[in-house]
Amino acid sequence: MTKKFTGKHMATILVVGFGVVVAVNFTMASLATNGFSGVVVENSYVASQKYNGWLEEAARQEATGWDLKATRDEDGRLVVEALGAPSTAQLTGHARHPLGHRVDRQLAFVRGEDGRFTSSEPLDAGRWTLRLTLSDGDRKRVVETALP
Repeated sequence: MTKKFTGKHMATILVVGFGVVVAVNFTMASLATNGFSGVVVENSYVASQKYNGWLEEAARQEATGWDLKATRDEDGRLVVEALGAPSTAQLTGHARHPLGHRVDRQLAFVRGEDGRFTSSEPLDAGRWTLRLTLSDGDRKRVVETALP
């Protein structure tokens, strides 16, 4: 004996099917909005007008030949190696949590006898985006890097 397919069966299939679609959409929307604010630049038109200037500044910084490599020591302090930089160069930094869950931190560094820079205070464990600025007179090199 076979059961008869009725309107109730069809209604149940439609409600469950659309319920799954709506649930998935709400889940994906909440994950997207909670994980990233969506703002890369405040005003894309103004950013486009500054683009060539940004490229020129990047080329000037590349021409210095300096590079920065950041690690964390066992105490949580940042250790930055300034490759190719003069001994008179000074380093400053800014640490930002990628998702904004922690307060941004300004970083001060002390140059050691080995030429490496060490932050004066430890940085909390976790992922951080570092913006390091190495300057010597009118020359500077800005590097953004992720610290796991």
